[in-house]
Amino acid sequence: MASDAPAAAGRITPAALLARKGKEPIVCLTAYTYPIARLLDPHVDLLLVGDSVAMVLHGHPNTLGATMDMMIAHGQAVMRGSSHACVVVDMPAGSYEDTVDNAVTSASRIMRETGCDAVKLEGGVAIAAQIAAIVASGIPVMGHIGLLPQSVEKEGGYKIKGRSEANAEALYADARAVEASGAFSVVIEGTVEPVAAEITRRISIPTVGIGASPACDGQVLVIDDAIGLTVDRVPKFVKEYAHLRDVVADAAAAYARDVRSRAFPGPEHLFSLTKDKA
Repeated sequence: MASDAPAAAGRITPAALLARKGKEPIVCLTAYTYPIARLLDPHVDLLLVGDSVAMVLHGHPNTLGATMDMMIAHGQAVMRGSSHACVVVDMPAGSYEDTVDNAVTSASRIMRETGCDAVKLEGGVAIAAQIAAIVASGIPVMGHIGLLPQSVEKEGGYKIKGRSEANAEALYADARAVEASGAFSVVIEGTVEPVAAEITRRISIPTVGIGASPACDGQVLVIDDAIGLTVDRVPKFVKEYAHLRDVVADAAAAYARDVRSRAFPGPEHLFSLTKDKA
């Protein structure tokens, strides 16, 4: 049985993950809440408080619904529930793209108010200056290239990357830009396998794949996808390690039957005039 207590060892640092390039794969899952962080923390190297929380927990149609306040609140919850994994918080759309100063201000606020270990932002060449400035301010950065969920409206949907030679070359340039700007790692999302593998070979920082390649230096999944709790479409790249949709639905149905038949609450759930445990 998996322990629900945070690990006792010290928290993994971004520098330690950087040193994992080409070594033991980095295990990453998203987390948005205190109990999930507690359950995952002993088993993973990195907990990503992804802006996917806007979709997964708040019902938005895409990640553009994430706000700074939302990311900070969930980042705080995950930090309270973890002590082992490196915690990275996504910078939401609109918090870093326009100017370098805004990027540093936003990153600083996330770090200050959550106590997390690093921030993540999407893009390569186009935001290299922002990455460099955030790193120069003393904040570790995780990059994100390939399919960029924050650009879904601009691109007219979720489109797999690297299928043309020109697009593959653009991805190589993005990866080099993220590396040169000082990021300690980079997520590669929704990219054809040979291109993701080649990016991993070409750069000196760890790559973390999601819909990318087993050759990446690590892998990440959205936790609700991985445990079969996603109620909408499950992406092709997901492997479901459990099927909690059925567990939750069956539990709710059993509870409803007991309430309607007055089988719950039973005598063991009630308080008497004598002292008993709450």
